[in-house]
Amino acid sequence: MRAELRAMIVLAWPVILSEIGWLFMGIVDAIFVGPLGPAAIGAVGTGSTMFFAVMVLGMGMLLALDTFVARHFGAGDIGECHRWLFAGLQLACVLSVVLVAAGIVGVALLPRAGLHPDVIVLLQPYLGALLWSVPPLLVYTVLRRYLQAMNVVRPIMLAVAIANVLNAVGNWIFVYGHLGAPALGVVGSAYATLAARIGLAITLWMVVVHRERRRPSGLHDVPFQIDIARMWQLVRLGIAAALQIALEVGVFAVAGGLAARISPTALAANQIVLNIAGFFFMVPYGLSSAAAVRVGQAVGRRDAHGVRVAGWSALALALGFAFCVAGWFVIGPTPLLRIFTRDAGVIATGITLLAICAFFQPFDGFQTVTTGALRGLGDTRSPMLTNLAGHWLIGLPVAYHLCFTRDWGVTGLWVGLSIGLILIGAVLLVVWWRAAARVFFIQ
Repeated sequence: MRAELRAMIVLAWPVILSEIGWLFMGIVDAIFVGPLGPAAIGAVGTGSTMFFAVMVLGMGMLLALDTFVARHFGAGDIGECHRWLFAGLQLACVLSVVLVAAGIVGVALLPRAGLHPDVIVLLQPYLGALLWSVPPLLVYTVLRRYLQAMNVVRPIMLAVAIANVLNAVGNWIFVYGHLGAPALGVVGSAYATLAARIGLAITLWMVVVHRERRRPSGLHDVPFQIDIARMWQLVRLGIAAALQIALEVGVFAVAGGLAARISPTALAANQIVLNIAGFFFMVPYGLSSAAAVRVGQAVGRRDAHGVRVAGWSALALALGFAFCVAGWFVIGPTPLLRIFTRDAGVIATGITLLAICAFFQPFDGFQTVTTGALRGLGDTRSPMLTNLAGHWLIGLPVAYHLCFTRDWGVTGLWVGLSIGLILIGAVLLVVWWRAAARVFFIQ
């Protein structure tokens, strides 16, 4: 276990920093538009959540690369890793067309969503500009899953660092109109995000090309031809992973829409707490990616003991981190909230919401890491069904009841959603325990 913990940390820490850096771009966006008022904070936060509620159908589907590339890398078959890379890029092209078309329709239908008028007037143009970032984001996702499954993680961290610089400079230029550019407000923040995502894709492609020139692995010998069979395998395994993430992200997108019906203050507090909780969530999410890779590689080696140790090591790390974060949310929430706003009403509401977040931190860690470990085993269906039941059949109805029937407001939304998360975490922990105990038959 001790050796696996070390190996997991070596793989996970660059992934975690990459995830934190990824989320930090959203936090920077919120900070830059913060002086524009609660409606601007709500529009950018809600827009980003809605964007990913659609994008996870593509990005989540490409998570299947973790399973296939990691297994073949563990088995020493590098040629197959290359073939899965090409299949992933081909699927990304198809998904880009589908998701951009769906996004255009969604933006046109936004006025019917019943959102607050001050928010909707900013939200539509923001999302319209953000749709241009779909293709580079999917290409980045493919390249990242490929490199990560082969234990190449530090260049991903570098790419995210470059993207953060592009995003921050872009916000400074386009939101407020520096260096002769027009002041575009929240739309300028979307253009900054577009520049950052293009930078991500280009950087990782350069990494792949550089690695192949420095240490030829036969990548150029694999023909880049349409591979319907592998694309279909990615879809079959990835669709459940995509739906699982869509269910999870989607429930918070719906909660954001419900918060927008309460007041701009409630919406701003909701989005700020989502940013804070999401920032710390990147640690278990990074551990989840590392668990998928380590478990998948152990499957490729036909190492049943390695499968079990990899999964439990990631869970142990996630649990320890969850307790640290929960303590911070209870003891020192105000400095975290003041990073985003000085509005007294938003801060007061945010303190209550962070206290609720503290309660479900361990269970959120469980559900996140077990999802990755199960993906390494090729099981994406169990997390999808558990998220459907926990979030949509239990959590969201309870949240709606507490918010609007019991008049708990945005606090009721978060209490209901936390109940769903606790149930999901507990169930998936049991699912992993049973699955890990049965892995011996693969040897």
